[in-house]
Amino acid sequence: MHKLFKSLFILSFLVITSGCSEENEAVNETVQEQPAAELVTEVITETISETEKANELFETIFMQGVKRSPMFQSFLGIKDDQGKWDNLSEEWAQEGLQIAKDNLVTVNSIDASKLDPQTKVSLDLMKQNLQQKIADFKWRFHNYPLNQMRGLHSAAPALLINQHKIQERNDAEDYISRLNAIPALFDQLIENLNIRAEKGIIAPKFVYPYVISDSENIITGAPFDAGEDSPLLADFSRKVKLLDLDATEKEELISRAVTALEESVKPGYENLITAVKLVATKADTQDGVWKLPDGQAFYNNALARTTTTEMTAEEIHQTGLAEVARIHAEMELIKQSVGFDGDLNEFFGFMRDDDQFYYTDSEEGRGKYLTEATAYIDTMKTHLDELFIVKPKAELTVKAVEAFREKSAGKAFYQTPSMDGTRPGIYYANLYRMRNMPTYQMEALAYHEGLPGHHMQLAIALELEGIPKFRKYSRFTAYTEGWGLYSEKLPKEIGMYSDPYSDFGRLAMELWRACRLVVDTGIHAMKWSREQGIDYYVNNTPNAKNDAVKMVERHIVMASQATAYKIGMMKILELREKAKMALNDKFDIRDFHQVVLKNGPLPLDVLTQYVDEYIATKLAQ
Repeated sequence: MHKLFKSLFILSFLVITSGCSEENEAVNETVQEQPAAELVTEVITETISETEKANELFETIFMQGVKRSPMFQSFLGIKDDQGKWDNLSEEWAQEGLQIAKDNLVTVNSIDASKLDPQTKVSLDLMKQNLQQKIADFKWRFHNYPLNQMRGLHSAAPALLINQHKIQERNDAEDYISRLNAIPALFDQLIENLNIRAEKGIIAPKFVYPYVISDSENIITGAPFDAGEDSPLLADFSRKVKLLDLDATEKEELISRAVTALEESVKPGYENLITAVKLVATKADTQDGVWKLPDGQAFYNNALARTTTTEMTAEEIHQTGLAEVARIHAEMELIKQSVGFDGDLNEFFGFMRDDDQFYYTDSEEGRGKYLTEATAYIDTMKTHLDELFIVKPKAELTVKAVEAFREKSAGKAFYQTPSMDGTRPGIYYANLYRMRNMPTYQMEALAYHEGLPGHHMQLAIALELEGIPKFRKYSRFTAYTEGWGLYSEKLPKEIGMYSDPYSDFGRLAMELWRACRLVVDTGIHAMKWSREQGIDYYVNNTPNAKNDAVKMVERHIVMASQATAYKIGMMKILELREKAKMALNDKFDIRDFHQVVLKNGPLPLDVLTQYVDEYIATKLAQ
C-alpha cells in the first residue's frame, strides 16, 4: 500500500476506534514511535515537495526549449528574442540533443512514488518526449524542409504577418531586424537542403515549382517592383501607422523597412530560389519515403509517432478499406433520400460538378463563404452547454488564407491563440479556388477547425490550470486531429446537419480521411505511385481531381501525418462507447468530453487510461 494511503488509513482507524482502549493497543504499538497525524503530515509534505520539484523541472525544461526558439516565442506572444530567427545549424541541433540527454537524466531522478496522480502522468509524458526526441534524432534529415505545405520560405513571412505584433517602437525595430536577418536564416536553410541532397533525401520534382512560386510572391510588389505593396511592406506599414508616434518617426521606420526589404529580403529569397532550382535538377519522380535511406524503418517509426499506436502499415491500410466501404453504404442512403436517379459514382459527379454547391469565384463569393462559416460556429456556440462543462475563454475568428500562400496551402487549418489570450484562435479557410470549397462541406469544416473542434480542444488546453506548459503545447496528432474529426460527427447527434447535402458533406469528409489511411500506406509502404493515389481518391470520393492531387502531394511530403485523423476519431468513439456500455444511465456526454479535454493533448494509450479511471470512479459512486 502507498505510504500516504496507509497513513491515512491508520489515522481514520484511530479516530473510529478511539473510544475502545483495548482494541487500540495493537494499532498504538504499530505507530507508537511516531504519532499517526505526524506521519500523515510528513508524507503529504513529502508528496507536495516532490510534486512541486517535478513541476518546477518541467517548467524549466519547457522554457529552456522556448528560449532556444525565437519563432516559438513569437507564437507564444513572448518578445524576448523577437528580433531573431531560429538557429538551423547542425551545431545547434547537436547541442539540443545533449540538452535532451541531460534533461532525461534529471527527470529520471524524480521519485514517481512521491508524486500526485496528475504529476505522475506529466512525468511519464516528459520522459516519453525526451526519449523520443533522442531516439528520433537519427531521422532529423528524413524530411523535406521546403515543400508546398510548409517551410521557412512561407513560415517566416507568415510569422511576421500573423504573430509579430507592433505595439511600440521596439517591436518595429525587431521586425526590421528580422527582415535584415533573412539572408543568414536562408543560408542555414540552404545548407540543410544540401546536407539532405548529399544523403539522397530530395523531394520529388513536383514540389519545387510550388516553393519557387511562393517565394517569388514574397518579393513581388513594392518596393521590389511596380504595383501594390508586397505582403511584408503592406503588413509593416499598416502596423506602424497605428502606433502612437509622430508622422516623422513612422516614415523613418517604414523607410528602414523598405531598405531591409530591398537589401536583405530580396537577395535572401533570390539566393534561396537559386538553391532550390539547383536541388530540383537532382529530383526524381519517386514518391514514397521507401526510397530514402532506411526508408521503411523511418516510415514505421513515423506511423508509431503519428498514431500513438502499434498499428502496422498493413493494419492501417485494411482499416481504411473497411471504413471506405462502410461510409459508401451510408452515402447510398442519402442519395436515395434526396431522390437521385443514378449510382453512387454518378451522385458523386453531381455533387462535385453542380453549380448550386459552389459560391462564385469572386470577392462577393468569398465574403459569403466566410460569413456563413462564421454563422455555423455562432450557432454551435449556443449548443455547447449541452455537450461541455468547460468552454474556451479565447475568442475565435474566421479568416481567408493570405494571398501569398493560398495557392499551396491546405484546404483549411486552425491557429491557436497566444499564451496571453490577446490573439484569438483563427480558423483559416483557403478560398483561392472556390470550386475547391463546396458549400455542402462548409458546415463540417467549421465544426472541425472551429467549434466544437480544434478551438474547443486547443484553446482549452492552453487555459488549463494544474498541468505544466509542456503538456499544453504538446501535439499528439492522433489526439488533436482525431478530436477534430470526431467534432464533425458530434453535432449530428444534437440535430445539426439538417440539410441532407450537408450531412453528405460530413460523410464526404470522413470518407476523405478513411481514404487517407489507404493512400498514405499505399504510397509509403506499398510503393504506390502518385498517379495510383490520385486515382484512388477520384474513384472513391466526390472530391474534385484537384483535391486528390493536392492530398496525394501532401501524403508524399508529410509521410504518416494524414493517418492520424481517422485512427484518433475511431479511438475516441471506441472509448465513448466503452463508457456508455459500462455506465448505462450514469453516462453523461459532458463528463466524457471533460475527461478527453481536461488533461491537454495525450497519446491515445494515456487517454484510454484516463477514460478507464473515469469509468471506475463513476461506478464506485
